[in-house]
Amino acid sequence: MNEDTKEEINMHRIAGHHHISMITKRAIPNNRFYQEVLGLRRVKVTVNQDEPSMYHLFYGDKTGSPGTELSFFEIPKVGRTYRGTNAITRIGLLVPSEASLRYWEARFDTHGVTHDGITTYAGHRALPFEDPEGLRLVLLLSNGQKVDHWETWSESDLPDRHQIQGMGSVEMTVRDLDALADTLTGLFGYTEVSRTDQEAVFQSVEGEVFGEIVGVEQDGPAEKPGRGSVHHLAIRVQDDEALAYWEEKVREWGFQTAGIVDRYYFKSLYFKETNGIVFEIATDGSGFAIDGNGATLGEQLDLPPFLEGRRKEIERKLTPFFE
Repeated sequence: MNEDTKEEINMHRIAGHHHISMITKRAIPNNRFYQEVLGLRRVKVTVNQDEPSMYHLFYGDKTGSPGTELSFFEIPKVGRTYRGTNAITRIGLLVPSEASLRYWEARFDTHGVTHDGITTYAGHRALPFEDPEGLRLVLLLSNGQKVDHWETWSESDLPDRHQIQGMGSVEMTVRDLDALADTLTGLFGYTEVSRTDQEAVFQSVEGEVFGEIVGVEQDGPAEKPGRGSVHHLAIRVQDDEALAYWEEKVREWGFQTAGIVDRYYFKSLYFKETNGIVFEIATDGSGFAIDGNGATLGEQLDLPPFLEGRRKEIERKLTPFFE
């Protein structure tokens, strides 16, 4: 990589994770777990813009800041996940202290959450666990500080000092680790911070876990997605100019993309890397408060303007969610 390329990448750098999107079979128990057990705020109830008969739920910090967002598509007829390779296989969530890991271990025992006990993951103190649909997650010890724009949700039932801060390491299991490494380091300018025969750790911001990707090499059949599987990881850029830059670079790298999509809350670009992992590049955008009051985020069905005229039709096809 020449110096001019390095400077361009730094100007439009990937600033960490933006959000990650999963599949759930039923929105109501999903909401119960992520709000009542994990203590996250439900910041948006909307629909899949490409298939409006499907709920799209977002959880995160007080405002659903970039880097804190876990999102779920509800697909009532979805089957089980058959685990395999070429898939996103674990999601890291940051907590501030060793005491927080002990707090969560006890909380998981109280709520009957499947977990592995406090251990080490990718060099971090960690507590691996699964949600009720088998989605694999792990609580990770952060450096104690939140990213500047992440906001604590003071109305959570959980103590502020133990709340989940935002996203950490995201694990990708792939057949060709070198191909993933080439995309992350060669195209996007990630730093490879460690490497073994079958695992490598990459950081978009060196020294920071909030943009970390753990690559695991594994042969065998590809994962068959279902409930509790991950659809895609969105990585973060700040503005439209940076997104346009990455659209050009992704195409030059040889990946196919349908171009930039305006999601109203942010703008996005989608592509599949060599192993078939779906990436989204997303802007900070307008945010989730653009069509609502910050005090009542997630308390009603919000539709972007281009779907608002179809509200009655869309609501008829959705299972009632609000009491």
